Amino acid sequence: MNDLRDQQRAPATTAKEQSNEARYNAAALMPPVDVVEDASGITLYADLPGVSRDRLNLQVEAGTLTIDADIDLNLPEGLQSSHTEVGFGRFHRTFTLSSELDTEKVKAELADGVLKLSIPKADHAKPRRIEVRTA
Repeated sequence: MNDLRDQQRAPATTAKEQSNEARYNAAALMPPVDVVEDASGITLYADLPGVSRDRLNLQVEAGTLTIDADIDLNLPEGLQSSHTEVGFGRFHRTFTLSSELDTEKVKAELADGVLKLSIPKADHAKPRRIEVRTA
């Protein structure tokens, strides 16, 4: 799969940058994703439990796809949590997109805590059938 590559943050160089990076990484969860590729493009499914559409920020810039979302799991009134592993926080994940993908035609859907992104291949990257004529 050459069309989508998960980005890793560059290592911090100074002690202050390392401290800030540790706080940043601790504050953000990396959502698990499934990526399906076919002749027409890729479909990315990201698990984002507790994220509503208005707390989801998707951005494509210079061949980079960024998923950033705030988690807001509210307990029903009258209930109190005795143990919380994912409560308030955020999801963050970044991918590098191949130039074979048409980033102008990205479609996004969010339903039941699952984000579905459809990114079609650019016309020049789609397979095409070549007609053979007889002379």
